[in-house]
Amino acid sequence: MALIEGIKIRNYRALKDVTLGKTWQEQNKKPLTPLTVVVGKNGVGKSSLFDAFGFLADCLTFGVDEACHRNGRGGFERLRSASSNENIEFEIYYREAQNERPITYELSIGLDNYDRPIVVTERLRQRRQGSTRGWPFSFLDLSRGSGKVWSGNALAESKISDEYLQEETNETQQIELESPQKLGIATLGNLKDHPRIAKFRKFVEGWYLSYFTPESARDLPRAGPQKHLNRRGDNLGNFVQFMEKEHPRKFKDVLSDISSKIPGIDNIDTEQSPDGRLLLRFWSDGFDKPFYAQQMSDGSLKLLAYMLLLEDPEPAPFICIEEPENGLYHKLLDSLVEEFRDSAKGKKGDSQLFVTTHQPYLVDSLDPEEVWVLEKDSDGFSKLTRASDYPEVVAMVDEGIPLGSLWYSDHIDSRI
Repeated sequence: MALIEGIKIRNYRALKDVTLGKTWQEQNKKPLTPLTVVVGKNGVGKSSLFDAFGFLADCLTFGVDEACHRNGRGGFERLRSASSNENIEFEIYYREAQNERPITYELSIGLDNYDRPIVVTERLRQRRQGSTRGWPFSFLDLSRGSGKVWSGNALAESKISDEYLQEETNETQQIELESPQKLGIATLGNLKDHPRIAKFRKFVEGWYLSYFTPESARDLPRAGPQKHLNRRGDNLGNFVQFMEKEHPRKFKDVLSDISSKIPGIDNIDTEQSPDGRLLLRFWSDGFDKPFYAQQMSDGSLKLLAYMLLLEDPEPAPFICIEEPENGLYHKLLDSLVEEFRDSAKGKKGDSQLFVTTHQPYLVDSLDPEEVWVLEKDSDGFSKLTRASDYPEVVAMVDEGIPLGSLWYSDHIDSRI
């Protein structure tokens, strides 16, 4: 399971300079947990933090210029922190697996002489095998679209099977990308000569950022199974169709779980209309005819979508969900957190989950290590603090006081 241990963001909207978890520059910090939840009041920057991950994924897929305008972002100057003339910067510190050496990805985005957003610098590096000191080896190092990349040919040419010997060659080659508006990992990640870059590209491409809205789930898509739930959720019926046909046992388990949380729902299936549209049907106690998605509550549709998402047979390595509590009965939040935790580090352990919320009932089910508090600092920009960094909070949680109650009563606040 790939795991982001830390991320640093600079000059992105309200996130002037924030760090979550452990990075290459801050090795003394504890890494992020498989389930990470950021809490905060309205207007402190939760949406900016959520969108920062979406922006990175869009930079990979569409290039930095288009990414600056997607999802109503409004362009580079709207994204760059107010009154700042510096570049937008990201640093991701992650491992492909628990026993793998950490990899650091650094990205700096600025403007060229024509005020177009470009990739100013981009670097991907990893410490050599067996090495415990010194700088990591940069197998991608670009500046404005040109630079060097580890060639990756030493193994093929020498027919040596030891990865360590392969790295020791230090064999690099000069490259120049077609456009400085494209990420190097987007181009080089398609080449088999660059396996580490390809792995990182695949990792970022696999991120799932939920922009789910119940109204989208009420759309009537064309019939046909689809392997994954998309970000908006407008193919929920297609994903249900896939699960019931290809993974009937797992789908049955999900339905049983949902019915235990929402009384009255016996079964969920699909029906194809005469014009080829797909209808999602909900069967309930005491009714001979089904209810359709258009008649179901927002909370029921959201719960179905989240639980199916977490049961995906090929789950996303990194899942971001913004304010999942909206539309859900508060007593369901404890169960939802357990589903999140099972997916992140429990019986499944397939996905890392990153969640933002302002609902104390949801926070009640979390541990201080899993929770980060987002606040506005005196300069108007966002500040992040891990709940476990407050010794008095940890002591009170150990005594049995729920964490959400402590946050609601302002015991978790750096200004107190």
